[in-house]
Amino acid sequence: MSDLRQQMDDAVAYIRAHTTVEPVVGIILGTGLGGLVQEIDVTTVLEYRDIPHFPISTVESHEGRLVFGTLGGKPVMAMQGRFHYYEGYTLRQVTFPVRVMHALGVRDLLISNAAGGMNPVFRRGDIMIIYDHINLIGDNPLIGPNDDTLGPRFPDMSEAYCEASIELAEQVALDAHIALRKGVFVAVAGPNLETRAEYRFLRAIGADAVGMSTVPENIVAVHMGMKVLAFSIITDECFPDALEPVDVPAIIKIANETEPLLREIMKGVIERLQV
Repeated sequence: MSDLRQQMDDAVAYIRAHTTVEPVVGIILGTGLGGLVQEIDVTTVLEYRDIPHFPISTVESHEGRLVFGTLGGKPVMAMQGRFHYYEGYTLRQVTFPVRVMHALGVRDLLISNAAGGMNPVFRRGDIMIIYDHINLIGDNPLIGPNDDTLGPRFPDMSEAYCEASIELAEQVALDAHIALRKGVFVAVAGPNLETRAEYRFLRAIGADAVGMSTVPENIVAVHMGMKVLAFSIITDECFPDALEPVDVPAIIKIANETEPLLREIMKGVIERLQV
């Protein structure tokens, strides 16, 4: 048994000793986007610090809890707060909760994040469906020995984000009269925001939005055969020739203001998912 598998088993054993929920949908809630928990009929809340081998969230607005319950008629588990490479964790640690989700039965993963918009038609408060990504973190959670019982050595990434789930989300948004963007997300290490030259570079290589998360979780989920649907809330406009200073409180404010719309989309998607 690999060390990773043993750690997963330890975490799963603890969680199963504290909840009877058998989740089929997993949710990762990003910066300022924890409000979806209010829609869950909650049965169990577990603190990250109590779960074996779980990291601890250190970033503002990341609560650091696993929430279990029912949403849209389906058993779910939600990460109210995630982990980032810039916090000093390895990408194996960052993505460990996704491994645990899969071991608990999750096969559909919904991810949200706050991101900077570089596409010139994007504006603060827009919601973007991620249909593809670029990994510029400089690391990969699959580096090292591969546990073949978890996934293949060289996972295919030709459909990193589930096309059927994207179509479902677009239909949910259309029915709810919520405007959606669609774009390519680029992940960088952080924690600093980008320079004007870096924004020009990222836009030139095909990215529409930039952030410091999501891609590692996606890679691990795809490695294990999970279907991934991901969203970015555009919290700041990263246009090099009109760049303005931005701070975390401003980012969280925009995320909080837009979150109810994203919450409605995510809830609608979960209701209509065929699992």
